[in-house]
Amino acid sequence: MLLSWWWELGDPCAWTGKGRGTRKMSPATTGTFLLTVYTLFSKVHSDRNVYPSAGVLFVHVLEREYFKGEFPPYPKPGEVSNDPITFNTNLMGYPDRPGWLRYIQRTPFSDGVLYGSPTAENVGKPTIIEITAYNRRTFETARHNLIINIMSAEEFPLPYQAEFFIKNMNVEEILASEVLGDFLGAVKNVWQPERLNAINITSALDRGGRVPLPINDMKEGVYVMVGADVAFSSCLREVENPQNQLRCSQEMEPVITCDKKFRTQFYIDWCKISLVDKSKQVSTYQEVVRGEGILPDGGEYKPPSESLKSRDYYTDFLITLAVPSAVAMVLFLVLAYIMCCRREGVIQLVHHSSIQKSTKELRDMSKNREIAWPLSTLPVFHPVTGEIIPPLHTDNYDSTNMPLMQTQQ
Repeated sequence: MLLSWWWELGDPCAWTGKGRGTRKMSPATTGTFLLTVYTLFSKVHSDRNVYPSAGVLFVHVLEREYFKGEFPPYPKPGEVSNDPITFNTNLMGYPDRPGWLRYIQRTPFSDGVLYGSPTAENVGKPTIIEITAYNRRTFETARHNLIINIMSAEEFPLPYQAEFFIKNMNVEEILASEVLGDFLGAVKNVWQPERLNAINITSALDRGGRVPLPINDMKEGVYVMVGADVAFSSCLREVENPQNQLRCSQEMEPVITCDKKFRTQFYIDWCKISLVDKSKQVSTYQEVVRGEGILPDGGEYKPPSESLKSRDYYTDFLITLAVPSAVAMVLFLVLAYIMCCRREGVIQLVHHSSIQKSTKELRDMSKNREIAWPLSTLPVFHPVTGEIIPPLHTDNYDSTNMPLMQTQQ
């Protein structure tokens, strides 16, 4: 079932510059693709075909109410079932989705959303997405296929692209039809283009943003890129003023005159707005100059002669193997001689033992020798009293410990 909301808000090609709500269909806009391809599963158990346009936002909702009919009801009759259901999406034959397609489901009790911006490389190639629903109560599964047929959008180039960062929104909130329509309506009132399309939507978490704290109902933030066919308005150019650039460098809010048109519902971070003018970008494509495809003449090919003699590598093999082996053997013998026959540890122990024996013998001999006592050790008379003073040492004194110079009293 296709939603009709885009006939009111999401079909910018049908809008005129005279104000919102004034619609004017022209033959040029009859063949255009929608701003956002917003589809739901039908009740028929078959593959679903969608036709998004390359370079235009694609949104596909996976309804839990539809998949509830695939699982058995609750045991009690009449009881309303509210099973937790999660979805797994992948490209047929591969474990993940294409690079341009993203999927989000905040809780098992909310619907899943596939969204992204198709690329021009996949135009004309059907992309089959396998959608598997898991019932977390009964552990049963249901599978359906979504066939995405990407169409070309070369008829409506949008050279002027602006990317806004909305602080007070999550990605699943901005993907809602009425919220996205309100945002595009505010952008159209500020920009006043003839055609305005939503090109891509990216969560701030995919750009390296941090998960917000679960307080004060904080949001993660969303990047929304839109494209138009006219140059940027003066209001959007105000962010490039030196005063506003200085305020942004000081982490202050810039002064934007049209901010009040967004602030009622959307809190825009004007310091993160990106304005891209692809009409002024210099193309780096260089035309390839093709030659004749004929290689220059290199002369007649001469293959090698068949009379070449085979070379005997037996001698080279022996030399290569024998020389390192001989050197290794010599080194092994030298090391064995040093370790086994010239052990310095044993020689040092024997030498130390002989020194100990010699020292002990010298000490024994010094104790038994007889020497004359020095004069300072003999009894003398006191010069005042005339008394005889005994010697400094007794007869049993160990002379080996006697100092060479005696202290005179």
